[in-house]
Amino acid sequence: MTKLSILDLAPVPEGKTPTDALANSLDLIQHAEQWGFERYWVAEHHNMRGIASAATSVVIGHLAGGTQSIRVGAGGIMLPNHAPLVIAEQFGTLASLYPGRIDLGLGRAPGTDQVTAHALRRNLNGNIDDFPRDVVELQHYLKDPAENQRVIAVPGAGTHVPIWILGSSLYGAGLAAMLGLPYAFASHFAPQYMEAAIQMYREKFEPSEQLQEPYVMLGFNVCAAETDAEAEYLRTSSMQAFINLRRGVPGQLPPPVENFAAELSPPEQHMLDEILSCSAVGSPDSVKTAMADFVERTGADELMLVSSVFDHSKRVRSLEIAAEVGR
Repeated sequence: MTKLSILDLAPVPEGKTPTDALANSLDLIQHAEQWGFERYWVAEHHNMRGIASAATSVVIGHLAGGTQSIRVGAGGIMLPNHAPLVIAEQFGTLASLYPGRIDLGLGRAPGTDQVTAHALRRNLNGNIDDFPRDVVELQHYLKDPAENQRVIAVPGAGTHVPIWILGSSLYGAGLAAMLGLPYAFASHFAPQYMEAAIQMYREKFEPSEQLQEPYVMLGFNVCAAETDAEAEYLRTSSMQAFINLRRGVPGQLPPPVENFAAELSPPEQHMLDEILSCSAVGSPDSVKTAMADFVERTGADELMLVSSVFDHSKRVRSLEIAAEVGR
């Protein structure tokens, strides 16, 4: 049976603060643990007023400390922003505090704009094409140290934190296959290359110490409510957020509005239809059918559910419905 997990962007709703967003995340993961979700990931984004998970490893510690068994991790850490040793130490520390519960998903995008990327790194001499080398270096730090190894991650060495490769193109699929790592595709916002990426990953996969067979996780949007009409209404918050991002004016998560689609230009409607094509929206029956159809079509080993709903109690209910119908 396909496993279910949650990707939480720690959304900051309009009129709220990052403090509110992080409290909501803790409440949601505690519910998710009760409902039997496999894992709960947060993502690294910077200079985004609507996302509170910039200090990703700190947020993971906050969430893991408030739960008992659910896996907690990064979906992902944008490795070009960091020295591999720093990430090995951060996640080695998390794994030492919460043994057997920490995941490390890695992406090669900056998770922000170029100006902010410069502020993060002080210079942009690094190249995203260094990503494979950096992943291998990070793996090295998390393994048992070799004799006479001069640089050791403490904590980190010997923790063997599971590494995932994240991607929205064929690049990540090829790298995950070559290194024998599990692969998470961002089909919840970039579905264009999903099928080709899955095929490449499965065909080219090479077994490794971490993983013997290919393992595919797919991002999937869920907006579930008691009725189709209510779910369509709640969904307009995430639709507005996508449009605002594409217009270059990202902000906090807006409240839902009536008849939002009627206000869109044809190109904007087409863009939303394409971006949000990997979604289940509606009543429990509608969501159950859409999730089952998606899994049958893709053969996903795991779905990473994203539910961007303005009202926290309704976001909790949305994912509760997904847990009920997705088993």
